[in-house]
Amino acid sequence: MTALSPTRVTYPAGATTSTGTIVHVTDAGAGRFAVVLDVTAFHPVDTAWPDQPADRGTLRIGDTVHDVVDAVVGATTGEELLLGPDVPVRTGTEGWTFVVAHVAEGEAPEVGQTAEVEVDAQHRAALSAGHTACHLASLALDAALAEAWTKPAPTDALGAPAFDALAIQESRIRPDGSVDTYRIGKSLRRKGFDPSALGDLDALAARVDALLGEWIAAGGAVRIETTGEALADRRTWVCELPGAEVRIPCGGTHVSSLADLASATVAFHRREAEGGVELVMTTTAVRSSAGGGAASVVR
Repeated sequence: MTALSPTRVTYPAGATTSTGTIVHVTDAGAGRFAVVLDVTAFHPVDTAWPDQPADRGTLRIGDTVHDVVDAVVGATTGEELLLGPDVPVRTGTEGWTFVVAHVAEGEAPEVGQTAEVEVDAQHRAALSAGHTACHLASLALDAALAEAWTKPAPTDALGAPAFDALAIQESRIRPDGSVDTYRIGKSLRRKGFDPSALGDLDALAARVDALLGEWIAAGGAVRIETTGEALADRRTWVCELPGAEVRIPCGGTHVSSLADLASATVAFHRREAEGGVELVMTTTAVRSSAGGGAASVVR
């Protein structure tokens, strides 16, 4: 196959439209094809950590408009392009080139054609609100459980013991919210976590909600810092909270200010799991009437 360059992505700056040149087309199975552009506003789902789903939208090539049924990370060492679940390495692995593959149905276009991307902006805004609220909720949960540790533990971006990072099994962003699943087993207990801190989940939710309310009321700015425009370049979510600037590595999309959120609340439930129990945190965000702006980008 012809050598590919990394896809330049514009979604970190909030772009929902872009025009690019088709640099590669491949069969995606089931009557679908995958198109790689030199630049795109489309946010793909990352197979290694698929927390934020792919954008919705369309791909216009000449007079033909294709619905993008999926957008995934593609990767190649120069021999063939692997898509989504077939990619065997994490995005950014040395020796690999990473691209955004737009999956659509119908007659495949040709390399060299111009394609216009249009993302569903309302769906993007809802996912961005959900992703920002997810980060805030994880930090608030860490803070609310800070006294539950009997040993020194690694800390989060605010200096609290990092329950979220140590216990997370799965995180799924959804429109205006998220669902995070934590494993409470022997490994976490050996690290010093006392599960009795999860005895009253309503009280825990109240403590988390109080912090979320305080942080959102402050209306701090949110931005994305990036080392470059390539899909695999490092990106960092930066949020201004009262008395602190929080920095978390993140490849997703976000609101531009906490003022874009009217509120965020959490609910917890437990379920049995092999080797222990799982704690599930469901976060619900409500956008303000002035919300919807995308995080600014700083390089």
